[in-house]
Amino acid sequence: MSKLRVQSFAISIDGYGAGLNQDLKNPLGVKGPELMEWFFHTRIWRKMHGYDDGETGVDNEIAEQGFTGIGAWILGRNMFGPVRGPWPDEKWKGWWGDEPPYHTPVFVLTHYARPLIEMAGGTVFHFVTEGIHAALEQATAAANGGDVRLGGGASTIRQYLRASLVDELHLAIRPVLLGSGEHLLQGLDMCTLGYECTKSVAGERAIHVFLRRCT
Repeated sequence: MSKLRVQSFAISIDGYGAGLNQDLKNPLGVKGPELMEWFFHTRIWRKMHGYDDGETGVDNEIAEQGFTGIGAWILGRNMFGPVRGPWPDEKWKGWWGDEPPYHTPVFVLTHYARPLIEMAGGTVFHFVTEGIHAALEQATAAANGGDVRLGGGASTIRQYLRASLVDELHLAIRPVLLGSGEHLLQGLDMCTLGYECTKSVAGERAIHVFLRRCT
């Protein structure tokens, strides 16, 4: 049965999944890139950007596992781009250039309709205006038996957690303090929602914590 998985979502030790003031120059917000330092050094990240090097330790192994068995993705609007409100035009096609790293159907949550976008490498962006349940239903169908990866951002993951729709959650906890920004678990009682921690693993630049919905 298809699962909804959060993989490789980085947070600071004070719980923030992005910094303040996300915009074109700061896709992860101010200080946000510090959260992803564990990923930037891995071989899988370097390979995604056309390089033949990178580290092959624990961080890389866990990052690779996050792409295994994924048949579709769900993204919040802010993960797709910095444009807010109605789409001014159809020029913006994501942060990732002509060939995004997804290589599957991707369902973007938005309040504003937009035609689908077909990209190189098999990524197709679909824009869903009917909410989180509709996006999950469409992504599950498109995954064709594979799992659905919930890419974020923090507010989108909170919505799915609050509805107890996330089956598995992998957090990469970085030893940095952001002080402010998008807090991942703010206002959530994860125990009451039915989640438990199943294991934790020390990587080179992050502590990897795995949670699962048990009820």
